[in-house]
Amino acid sequence: MITINNRDKIDWQENMTVSDVLKKMGYCYSLITITVNGDLVTSDDFAYHLVPDNSEMTIFHLAHGG
Repeated sequence: MITINNRDKIDWQENMTVSDVLKKMGYCYSLITITVNGDLVTSDDFAYHLVPDNSEMTIFHLAHGG
């Protein structure tokens, strides 16, 4: 099980990456910041960074405007 933003939970799958989590959650923002168990994951690593079972993730998009 993976917990996202201290509220949402999704089932963990073997070899699950950050990109897999984003797809499963429906996130498609261009400016997004992610931590896995407190470690920042850069967007270049989303497709490669494995998410261990029982992980705590924080996912938020950066918004701007005027």
